[in-house]
Amino acid sequence: MDKFTKLTGVAAPLPIVNVDTDMIIPKDYLKTIKRTGLGTGLFSDMRYKEDGSENPDFVLNKPAYRKAQIIVAGDNFGCGSSREHAPWALLDFGVRCVISTSFADIFYNNCFKNGILPVTVSPEDLEKLMDDASRGSNATLTVDLESQEISGPDGGTIKFSIDAFRRHCLLNGLDDIGLTLEKSTAIDRFEKAQAESRPWA
Repeated sequence: MDKFTKLTGVAAPLPIVNVDTDMIIPKDYLKTIKRTGLGTGLFSDMRYKEDGSENPDFVLNKPAYRKAQIIVAGDNFGCGSSREHAPWALLDFGVRCVISTSFADIFYNNCFKNGILPVTVSPEDLEKLMDDASRGSNATLTVDLESQEISGPDGGTIKFSIDAFRRHCLLNGLDDIGLTLEKSTAIDRFEKAQAESRPWA
């Protein structure tokens, strides 16, 4: 998993409440267990018209936001069914951070396991960030996980809180497998001791 320390990128405004996982990645894309290639299906019901052409009104199809790495979204982002394909699709598109006033628990946890930083802010701070994100090509935010601050294009900063263990994992690029491998020496020592004390096992 890639480390997340500091991210400076274009932020796309998505002022929609209750964006569920089916909106993030529709069920038609759930047939694969690969983490790559899902970016094309991200928000596909909103990004594409029925004939498959792009919807020019959707934010991620606008020239300024095509390479957005941050999404500033409405309340209760990631609700609905518990599909890990949702953070996979965001990551494959290039999104490394989602900012909202609240997240669904399972989606929130899945983000950390896949190298995406979900940031929870107050309604007042979200309003400021949504305004920043609405500036098109000037909609650049810096999200600093080490200092736990978001900096806007005008230089203002917003502090955010995050669980210390999750912060540690993102800063060091540790998913569940990475955390286990950190203990590989102790695991090897345990297995050797077991083999010596129970050779019949």
